[in-house]
Amino acid sequence: MHIKELTLAEFDTFAKNWPLGSYHETSSYALLMAENNYDYDLIGYVDELGIIKAAALILIKKLNFNSRYGYSPKGFLIDYLNYDLLKSFTNDLKKYYAQKLVFIKINPEIAIGEINKDSKLINYNQNITVRDYLKELGYLKLKDNLYFESLLPRYNAIVNLEEYDFNNLAKNTKNKIRKAIKKGLVFEKKDRESMDILYEFIKRKKNINDYYYKNYYNIFAKTNSCDLFLVRIDYEKYLLNSKKLYDTELIKNNELSEKLIADSSEININKKMNSDKALLAYKNDIEIATLGLRQNKTTYIAGAFLIKHQNRVNIVISGINPKYRHFNANYFLHYNIIEYYKKDYKYLDLNGITGDFKNTNPYKGLNDFKIGFNPKIYEFIGEFDLILKENQYNSLNKKGALAKEFNKN
Repeated sequence: MHIKELTLAEFDTFAKNWPLGSYHETSSYALLMAENNYDYDLIGYVDELGIIKAAALILIKKLNFNSRYGYSPKGFLIDYLNYDLLKSFTNDLKKYYAQKLVFIKINPEIAIGEINKDSKLINYNQNITVRDYLKELGYLKLKDNLYFESLLPRYNAIVNLEEYDFNNLAKNTKNKIRKAIKKGLVFEKKDRESMDILYEFIKRKKNINDYYYKNYYNIFAKTNSCDLFLVRIDYEKYLLNSKKLYDTELIKNNELSEKLIADSSEININKKMNSDKALLAYKNDIEIATLGLRQNKTTYIAGAFLIKHQNRVNIVISGINPKYRHFNANYFLHYNIIEYYKKDYKYLDLNGITGDFKNTNPYKGLNDFKIGFNPKIYEFIGEFDLILKENQYNSLNKKGALAKEFNKN
């Protein structure tokens, strides 16, 4: 067997039929990264009959004047449990890139365990043996990230759309979705021109300019592999719902006032105080909705960019306008994304969470939000470096060049 370069069509044909493939392992992703300071190779591992047995996208980037590294996002398209094939491919990969690269980084999409959402204990599976295989074959296992320090998340929350049931969502999640619906929110599918609106919601998350996401959209749109959604306020619906809620609460409030005269117990006092707060909130909603209608405003408050690949939809990034946080737009957005795709796709990848489930976790809110949609939580195998030039690799490591390139806050 030997390594050969593949055309875009050859690579995509192989990748399309590979089980559990990722959009990171497509020619579209290669073209995206080519716009972001990477070169790329599409390689296949073929037998004597010319049949492709494995393939890989190798992104190539210069670290300094005489050092380049390779990166295979989500790892190679290979049966990692086939030790002989993995060994043969690794050895030939070393020879193929021996003079070109210092190392090749991989982070295979291999789920080694599932996390119990209640106990937070991990049930490991047979895929954990791949970690030993890789170490035996010379791959350096890098430190496992607890949060989001590495290139891609180590823990992902994935909703099984075929088993999805609104009633199985967390109580808090269901309540916030219902409240958002009452606010008169509208879920809309948009085109590339709306990326500017979405960018305003996500620019605080990553130091990436708006052109990056517009280019992202353009490249994947060529294969109809991406969608962009926004959430806006329908002020007319918002006003009608707020008035109904206010009127209903006003009747309740008057009844509580009369009840309080007869029985001024602590329970009744608290009920009246809570009702007063609700009335004030609904009154504020009415004022906001009335102003929005009067000004004929179009107000978008949340959005998401997604990639579709095989039987899975991936939320690449999402965000909200913090000014409207009380609208629970993020819950409304994700609920509608699930509803939109549940008939045509099997999985929705909510993207990364952290492996820290303690109350002190600075990302606890993010974890709780995603877990509220009742996903499966998987731990992936992590990052490995296949070192081709050990002395140069060690030198780069000591000088901090690798930490500067890959470590994220």
